[in-house]
Amino acid sequence: MEGLEGNTNNYEAGLSIEQARTKCDQDHEYTLPSAHAIGHDSWQQVGLMMVTGFNCGYILSFSNLMLVPLGWTWGIICLVVVGFYTAYANWLLAAFHFINGQRFIRYRDIMGYLYGREMYYITWVLQFSTLLLGNMGFILLGGRALKEINSELSDSPLRLQYFIVITGVTYFIFAFFIPTMSKMRFWLGPSTIVTFAYIVILLVVLVKDGKTKTTERNYEIHGNKAERVFNVFNAVSAIIVCNTAGLLLEIQSTLQKPAVTNMRKALYLQYSAGLLFYYGVSIVGYWAYGATVSEYLPEELSGPKSVKVLINAAVFLQSIVSQHMFVAPIHEALDTKFLKLDESMHWKYNFKRRFYLRALLFMGNTFVTAAIPFMGDFVNLFGSFTLVPLTFVFPSMIFIKVKGKTARLEKNLWHWFNIVIFSLLAIITTISAVRSIVNNVKEYNFFADT
Repeated sequence: MEGLEGNTNNYEAGLSIEQARTKCDQDHEYTLPSAHAIGHDSWQQVGLMMVTGFNCGYILSFSNLMLVPLGWTWGIICLVVVGFYTAYANWLLAAFHFINGQRFIRYRDIMGYLYGREMYYITWVLQFSTLLLGNMGFILLGGRALKEINSELSDSPLRLQYFIVITGVTYFIFAFFIPTMSKMRFWLGPSTIVTFAYIVILLVVLVKDGKTKTTERNYEIHGNKAERVFNVFNAVSAIIVCNTAGLLLEIQSTLQKPAVTNMRKALYLQYSAGLLFYYGVSIVGYWAYGATVSEYLPEELSGPKSVKVLINAAVFLQSIVSQHMFVAPIHEALDTKFLKLDESMHWKYNFKRRFYLRALLFMGNTFVTAAIPFMGDFVNLFGSFTLVPLTFVFPSMIFIKVKGKTARLEKNLWHWFNIVIFSLLAIITTISAVRSIVNNVKEYNFFADT
């Protein structure tokens, strides 16, 4: 373990708030300081949060983003394979929450501990890019839901940008008064009810529309050969986004002991009950409308205005809680850096600092979202450039570093295979996502009313 100790010294010498170690009374373990609660939540709470979080408004785009480019056969195969692989990768990563008596509450900390300061910052950039892009996607989805409600109730609907601003302000208020992931426990019950109520209603309407559709549905994959190839990689990126968020260690940090066992229980819940619903909506939506299915599924729905308004209202309300789960690691990093850790989060100084931190974050995210409201591109970009290495490459790198010397040869070869293959996939899918963004920038104007 001499290499690990050397990297640890380099890593700790270059950091500020992450330098210090705080000794926990229980089991004599060490954990880095944080402004947020550590080891507080049950696996049921975390599992429910993940189920509702991954059944957020993003699922309304996945029929278009995942299945239209792939068609039925390859679409179902990719859903199964990528779903299984992401479950396995997260299951593997959960085992490394503790190394040498230290509890790693942040992804960047474990990569810095094992591979040095540069890897710490690489992981920081990848993870925070994921969270910021994901947050912009949530703001856009919330804005789209509000605009759909306005379109149903008014003959002269307002521009999308107005609703993006309303969504950003709403998210800011929630993030300010519900400052940590653990504090969300009081909202999980209502959020779960809203989530599954709107999904059930949505599925009923989708099945009804599919059965009553008079014209023949077209499932043909469109575009020339080059476009089809690029679209396949975009679809794979979307399926990855559908299944993971790149913040497993941050979520795991909130869990009571045994944290590894409890994290895996939460993962089993996500990849069974959770996956059943978000895959179900994607598949039924594609079946109902075919290759012409909208990027925002409620735009396709038939039925009375009240049903459409109800679904979009539920999507907006549910997105408030879901986005808070995804952006919580950014809040944790900012709070740990700028708040006084020996004082309450509600102390006057911390209260004011937290207000400014949340306001700056959501102002920036909301402005960028209003300027480039291209939903699919958000999904494809952070599914490729950031989530592929965070989900598939880094866990195998951790295994090689921690267990490589004692593991069997076939296990080491397996993890090296993952590192090489998924590094190549990250490059290819990123090129494909950037190509889509360039095409959309040419096609749309900034601040477009999409």
